[in-house]
Amino acid sequence: MAGLIRTTKAAVALAFALVMAPPTSAHAESSDTSTALNIPYTRHHLDNGVTVIFHADHSQPLVVTNINVNVGSRDEKSKRTGFAHLFEHLMFMGTERVPEKKFDAWMEAEGAWNNAWTSNDRTDYYDVGPSHTLPLLLWLEADRFSQLGGQIDQAKLDTQRGVVRNERRQQVENTPYGAAALRLPELSFPAGHPYHHPVIGSHEDLEAATVADVRSFFDEHYVAGNLSIVVAGDFDEGKIMPLIDAWFGSLPKSEVAQRRTLAQPAKLDRVVRETLEDNVSLPKVIISYLSPAAYAPGDAELDLLSEIMTEGKASRLYKALVYDRKLAQTVQAYQGSMALQSQFNIEAVARPGVTLAEIEKAIDAEIDKLRSAEVTAAELSRAKNQYEAQFLRRMQSLTTRASLLNRYQAAHGDPGWAAADLKRYVDASSSDLQRVAQQVFDPQRRVIMHVIPKPKGANEQDGDK
Repeated sequence: MAGLIRTTKAAVALAFALVMAPPTSAHAESSDTSTALNIPYTRHHLDNGVTVIFHADHSQPLVVTNINVNVGSRDEKSKRTGFAHLFEHLMFMGTERVPEKKFDAWMEAEGAWNNAWTSNDRTDYYDVGPSHTLPLLLWLEADRFSQLGGQIDQAKLDTQRGVVRNERRQQVENTPYGAAALRLPELSFPAGHPYHHPVIGSHEDLEAATVADVRSFFDEHYVAGNLSIVVAGDFDEGKIMPLIDAWFGSLPKSEVAQRRTLAQPAKLDRVVRETLEDNVSLPKVIISYLSPAAYAPGDAELDLLSEIMTEGKASRLYKALVYDRKLAQTVQAYQGSMALQSQFNIEAVARPGVTLAEIEKAIDAEIDKLRSAEVTAAELSRAKNQYEAQFLRRMQSLTTRASLLNRYQAAHGDPGWAAADLKRYVDASSSDLQRVAQQVFDPQRRVIMHVIPKPKGANEQDGDK
């Protein structure tokens, strides 16, 4: 292993020496830094379609790379669910130049670490390390993005398919109320909708996946025009850009697949009810409304409404259900923002002896108040202050800033959207919140799930698990 690490470092050092000339396959843009909240950046577009975003911060000897791939579970084909998440795992299976487990080992030997996540809308890979590790981090990422797709074989697929299926069992199916998380998208969105299936996919589809399937997925979505690379932290842009140009600029230019979109958002035409038995101790009610997409009008207002409903002991649902009437053990409300369409969920776990019907009635009473009257100025001010404080606290993290630059690039084609993002919340009025509550919290168009404890002695029925 030591020899391999030395070889890698030598290759990185040699690359520095060979490619110090200014890049010729990119053009650059700089952000307007006149607003204090803006994350200063420069952006480059390589000839093959890769977007590169730099954010310098020399306050600590730390660097972050964040690579966004514009592919998520919404882009999967019928009977091929879970592929976006499966491929996130496959990307750690090693290449000819970086054998399996060396990707992590070489980073960790230099004090760096990495992780990744997949959502309905995109896949994100990120690395964090001391400043001196940046060339190594970039070389390792470029290697797997250029080489791994064609080197997937049956053994790699079988290994990661097993890992993902175990993850589904351990982190979803065997987690309290996890069955509801898998079922809710199916009840909320019609068949054929990009969000109808969960991100992790189904056991059946994962088991049916072939090497040809996953290679085809890589070839279709892991292309240069679908990649956005953020480098943030303590680095010299003039030295790093030639490396990126050499390593990522060599990715072949190819057509970017058209993503699945919506002609119009899905709408529920009735109340959809379902009761699930699960391995839980206390019953839980979940009330879910279809809501505006991320960054669309109404999205910020719903975030503020969730603060007013369940954030803190003075919040409406907490006070009514947990503190005053002692109906619920816990209650939460949140806007689950997604790129095409979202869900606003209210979840409450019952206290022993309390029926879910009682909790449901109490929740509806509070929702009716939000629909019939504006929230108070004090409530709105408190919600805005809480959200702004959270927003600014997150901005202190270099890893979060790198992630935000890529999030805004993916959503708006504009990495410098932070100030505009926060402005949505600052500008919201009490009348705006009431209007959105009236539009979204329709008592006749929602999903209501009751999760109840399985009878004692009940056995698992799913033989595939």
